[in-house]
Amino acid sequence: MPTPLTEIRNIGPAMAAELKQAGIETAEALREIGADKAYEAMLRAGSRPHFIAYYVLHMGLQGRPWNDCQGAEKTALRARFDALKARAFDPEQSAFERMLDEIGVGARR
Repeated sequence: MPTPLTEIRNIGPAMAAELKQAGIETAEALREIGADKAYEAMLRAGSRPHFIAYYVLHMGLQGRPWNDCQGAEKTALRARFDALKARAFDPEQSAFERMLDEIGVGARR
């Protein structure tokens, strides 16, 4: 039986809903793809970028409390978040346009 996303530390109903919207339905699927790919999928599915949500996901997959991320680790995660956001989030593109791009029928740019 699949494990619910909310069984992973730090993941509540709101984050679970965003993960599901991005096509990540179970804790096993999330663990398999990891925090970076999961967060990128969330952005491409229309989630607004938020650094805290990104590092909360990382901490949760490590079984750590969300506020355990500090210092150099937090700085490194911020750099990764900024790079991920730059490639996966276009504030000018609607969620509908992103979905069309994902299935290969969006406007050619």
